[in-house]
Amino acid sequence: MVAVGVIGSGAWGTTLALLLARKGISTTIWDHRVERALEMQRTRENSVFLPNIRFPDNLSITSDIAEAVQAKDLLLLVTPSQKLRENLRLLAPYLAPETLLVSASKGIEITSLQRMTEVIAEELPDWRERIAALSGPNLSREVAEGKPTAAVVASDVPEVAIQARTIITCSTFRVYTSNDVIGVELGGALKNIIAIAAGFNVGLGYGENAKAAIITRGLAEISRLGVAAGANALTFAGLAGIGDLIATCASPLSRNQQLGRRLAEGEKLNDILQSTHSVAEGVSTTQAALKLAARYQVEMPIARQLSLILFEGLDPHKAVPELMMRDPKGELEGFA
Repeated sequence: MVAVGVIGSGAWGTTLALLLARKGISTTIWDHRVERALEMQRTRENSVFLPNIRFPDNLSITSDIAEAVQAKDLLLLVTPSQKLRENLRLLAPYLAPETLLVSASKGIEITSLQRMTEVIAEELPDWRERIAALSGPNLSREVAEGKPTAAVVASDVPEVAIQARTIITCSTFRVYTSNDVIGVELGGALKNIIAIAAGFNVGLGYGENAKAAIITRGLAEISRLGVAAGANALTFAGLAGIGDLIATCASPLSRNQQLGRRLAEGEKLNDILQSTHSVAEGVSTTQAALKLAARYQVEMPIARQLSLILFEGLDPHKAVPELMMRDPKGELEGFA
């Protein structure tokens, strides 16, 4: 019998827990708030993030970190990226040596510029050979409703990726494996930046041509930085690259796309962030990505303009001419 713990009760954590429980796996979600855990256990649904989707009987919810972690074959780490490190320190005393650790958080830690698996390896060095990252075009609501999709799980240890794939794969969620952890994680994190820009496109009414250009040139920025950081360029042509980018940029279900649209319609960033339960990872990732771009001497013009809008008050209407009138370049400039 396989047992899985899910650290994080947001939309994506709950969705992954639903997938596993429906597969017949004993699954436990951890929420650090006692009252929220009790409510979900009582009502048998996550009314905040996934209302009206019933929990299977073999899905339990707890606020006891030991209960969520002990004797688990696999832990899915699905917390906001900037909170991952402190949650790892909470769970560390209860972690079994054989447990697989799979990060499903898509972000970059601002203070260290580390990817999520790097944070895990630093905090839990004895589990370095049992870490993987999960990513792909996976909008929570659609997956929770049983609509089919695919994802990729990456690990430096092929057997770990295969073990994780075996546990997570089900009839509506097909998982592939990869050994390019850098590419899979950066693809998943950086696409949130481009999704905010795609939301601006919606809010400003610029149309389908502009959206296609944002996605395509966004992919160029992601790929340039990813390759400079050591990723395989082909990863960005896959599920964690263009796949996730299309889903997140095109769908109104995307929290990052929603944030960009609302900003373009005149709302203030702080007001938007305070009005939503979900974390739009693209905001913090924009800051981290530009620091990484400076480290690797890579151009990220979309991310740069987005940063000016988010943090320096630039009018979105002025950002577009800035991008359009940059010095002319070859389409593949910046790639080795």
